[in-house]
Amino acid sequence: MRDTSYLRSTVQHVVPVPEITRQRIRGWMLRAVDAAMAENPEIIQVELALRLVDAEEARELNSQFRGRDYATNVLTFEYGIDPDGTARGDIILCVPVLRQEASEQGKTLREHAAHLVIHGVLHALGYDHEDEDEAVHMEAIETALLAGLGFPDPYQPR
Repeated sequence: MRDTSYLRSTVQHVVPVPEITRQRIRGWMLRAVDAAMAENPEIIQVELALRLVDAEEARELNSQFRGRDYATNVLTFEYGIDPDGTARGDIILCVPVLRQEASEQGKTLREHAAHLVIHGVLHALGYDHEDEDEAVHMEAIETALLAGLGFPDPYQPR
């Protein structure tokens, strides 16, 4: 087994989701962390917390921190990289929104959750999609990581 001590993670299931286990989430996190660390040698250690929540908690957090009064699929809080090279972040996934979007998009819940975990981790590690170049780069990483899991491109309609 390879050394993955560079990632310290916590996963909280406020809403139980049997098909999205802690082990799966950690595997998805590791893929995104590895990709980010390969591009950013400043990152030496990563500390992430991921919380699977209901719509009420997601709406409350989105309202409080983004001024938007609705439950969103993923919220990421990036805290940057400290002088010792530790990057920290919190990721919130709203299970009811994930389920609804997966159904509407013709995806499995596991496939959609994998995408949003990877998306959230990349945000936590400094990636963004505010401009076209950033979006293309971030989406390419996500698509490649998901292909490695056997999942199709999340940005192509079905």
